[in-house]
Amino acid sequence: MKFDPRHPYKPGQDPIRDSWYTTFFIENHLDYYAYPDRVASPEQVRFMVYTEENERYYPCTDRMFGTIMRQEKSQFLLEKYEVALHRILGLIDRQIEDEWDKAFLKSLIKTKYQHETRDGLMIPSRLEKRLLKIYIDRTQIENPYLHEKAQQNSLAFEVFNSETFQKALNHVDDAVLLSSPVSLNAIKERVDYLKLQRLFALSVENALWESDEVSRYTVGDYLRLFSRPLTGDGVEPLWQFLRVQREEGASGVPQSKKILWLADEAGEVIVDLAIIRYLAQLGHKIIVSFKDGPLFTKVDFYDAQEDDRLCQELEGSLLIKERRLGKNELVNILKSDKNIMAISDGTRENLNLLLASTTFARVFKEVECVISKGPDQRRRFFDTHFRFTQDIYSIAKDENGSASIWYKPKHPAVIKFSHKDLEKRAQAIISHMEAAKQKGMTVIFYSGIIGSIPGKTTMAKKIMFTHTQYLKEQSAGTFIINPSEHYEPGMDADDLMYMWEIVQRSGLIDIWRFQTYDDIVKAFQLMKTKILPEWVGKDATFSTGCTKEMNIAVEVQQEHPEMQIIGPSQERFLRREEYAIGKMYDRRLSEICLP
Repeated sequence: MKFDPRHPYKPGQDPIRDSWYTTFFIENHLDYYAYPDRVASPEQVRFMVYTEENERYYPCTDRMFGTIMRQEKSQFLLEKYEVALHRILGLIDRQIEDEWDKAFLKSLIKTKYQHETRDGLMIPSRLEKRLLKIYIDRTQIENPYLHEKAQQNSLAFEVFNSETFQKALNHVDDAVLLSSPVSLNAIKERVDYLKLQRLFALSVENALWESDEVSRYTVGDYLRLFSRPLTGDGVEPLWQFLRVQREEGASGVPQSKKILWLADEAGEVIVDLAIIRYLAQLGHKIIVSFKDGPLFTKVDFYDAQEDDRLCQELEGSLLIKERRLGKNELVNILKSDKNIMAISDGTRENLNLLLASTTFARVFKEVECVISKGPDQRRRFFDTHFRFTQDIYSIAKDENGSASIWYKPKHPAVIKFSHKDLEKRAQAIISHMEAAKQKGMTVIFYSGIIGSIPGKTTMAKKIMFTHTQYLKEQSAGTFIINPSEHYEPGMDADDLMYMWEIVQRSGLIDIWRFQTYDDIVKAFQLMKTKILPEWVGKDATFSTGCTKEMNIAVEVQQEHPEMQIIGPSQERFLRREEYAIGKMYDRRLSEICLP
């Protein structure tokens, strides 16, 4: 079976190959249709990964996926499996003293290993996760590397707070003085650049958190580490993005950026947080993502809340524990005065966007770049043909021991609406409403079904347009707002609700009309066609968006009692609760609509 990752296989070409392709996702517990409560929907994945039509994202390198698809138990795949096995066996040797328990656990792990690798379908990292879970479940050692991680964080903390290190970090040599620019702004840029360059260079120096020798380092030792050049094609793009080394002639106040920072190893995270705090001082907002639970020496969200040194470094930061954060809630947090926030990615893996939490997916979508640390996450971003919805920067150690920065630009076809874009569009609609009011017109907002019947958005928009046109012809001096006319490609339910809530709370609506079944019947009559089965009996109460809008309408009416609400009674809006992420219908309908 041939497989070329540069031209990914799309289902529908070969039934035998389709079955192997589907089995790969099922056996790795990565199939949304088999595990809808655990795996992200295709729509949520598209918040992060730009997939072509009928293409499915897989969380491994192209080489690994190609090997599995060719159904060949190559030496490459077997070696990766062996690494995963021996890592767990080594953990048993290190932590289990009782010989009977040790023999039992090793036998259990090997049996599970043979079972999981028999068909060559398992991604090695998924195998490793399963074996580690067996170890944790059987031993009840919830965080096997807790002590090692605490030691690494403590050692790195002591380094950063030592007089020797601080003296080296703030050292200015003659070369810097002689080359200093003439303006104060340029001097500040130079200082920012030098400090960040030194911290980035230091962020891959494992000896700082893994070796006691660091206690004997002199200022000269640190300066030698600082002098290592940053390598890779992402160095200059990152400096330009952060606006700490601007192009010649650039002017103006540097724009604040929103950054998702994917932390990696314990100890290293202390250096990361030093960089993050400095970026926050420059006005940027950084959301730090940790693993959801134990993964060897990777730093996790539990560490962020319980590790003394890490808590000290995160003091004043906002820890977001909600796993299903909504768009409006997230935007309000990003607008707050908190410049450093911390979340869990929802997984216990190096990087698996299929298992990421809704909060992580929404953060990924809202930021302006992603900075990932370490070689494991680098492989998942760069050793794959997939392109993402954000620019990706990867920082890891190169073969010479220096920090390398790689850059992968977002897919050129990605359409993104920032909350500022949506606020601007909302304000434009409000301006039209104000102009209509000045002319003495009655402003009517028409809420109806647009996306709540899966796959029927085009017809929903046609029904709304037809009926609102009829209303305009029947009523003089009215300005009717039809939300379906303001939809743009790339907008999802999150974007639309955020934009329309601004409009709806403007206080300029005289009549808020909710679609009734009679409205739908009249629209079909005007279109001179029979009512389609899926529209029979429907009204605004079927819509997730309208349900949310009725709650808003009631609140607005309390502030503006003169506003009228027309349509189904408020009590009937009980069926719909919350959008499925990336979809325009209630998340409870997702299971009904599975193919």
